Amino acid sequence: MENKDEVLGALQELIEVVERLRSPDGGCPWDLAQTAETLMPYVIEEAYEVVDAIKNGDKNAIAEELGDLLLQVVLQAQIASESGQFTMKEVTQGISQKLIRRHPHVFGDVSVASVDEVRQNWEQIKAAEKGEASPDTQKFSAKLARYGRTLPPMTAAMKISQKAAAVGFEWENIDGVWDKFHEELGEFQQALAEETPERQQAELGDLLFAVIQLARWHNLDPSVALQGTNQRFVQRLEKMEAVVDRPFSDYSLDELETLWQQAKAQLAKEQ
Repeated sequence: MENKDEVLGALQELIEVVERLRSPDGGCPWDLAQTAETLMPYVIEEAYEVVDAIKNGDKNAIAEELGDLLLQVVLQAQIASESGQFTMKEVTQGISQKLIRRHPHVFGDVSVASVDEVRQNWEQIKAAEKGEASPDTQKFSAKLARYGRTLPPMTAAMKISQKAAAVGFEWENIDGVWDKFHEELGEFQQALAEETPERQQAELGDLLFAVIQLARWHNLDPSVALQGTNQRFVQRLEKMEAVVDRPFSDYSLDELETLWQQAKAQLAKEQ
């Protein structure tokens, strides 16, 4: 079992390192230039890298990526403390107190009989904390809006459509979903030809939402599907790079297509 004093000492060291990096007197110019907003992409990136490491089961990578994610937490707290918003102490105390409040079956005298009861209690307490209506009485649109605010867009779209379908906002059959897809595709094409960039963006969103409905009807996960496509794209480029003797830009489009198909076939044989 880890020594608690050593853990606290290591955390304190990280906090002090970040303070030094953010110090106007000899700190790092890059770190000093960062704001809470400029660091937002790194928070998301590091969270995804933690998930990727967990999927791969590499304990060393998991530990490293968790450290990178923890760094983002400490950086955000340091930046906030510099302007008097809040401190790392408030962050850690806040989450501890929240966990205690939301687990009355552990830290209080509440009894629960199942995981579902734990979840229900959690949501009730959470709503009370935020001054919101009980999840059971909260407006349906408010519940869906929360998914849109807090989840990655593709995940949110799937969650929103699942919840909407559960209350009857659903097509009668898959033909209706395909009709909607073709309708949105046509509107997107028309927007590209005739509309403003804002309308084009809106129609692209509608088209992507329709694709996600097709995935839902076929019990497919669009996030997993796109992640797989990204990986295959990179793997094929790696195969191509292994056989070329000059930059891709020096090859014609036909030559690149031939190399691409060769890489695709090679990967298929290896699977």
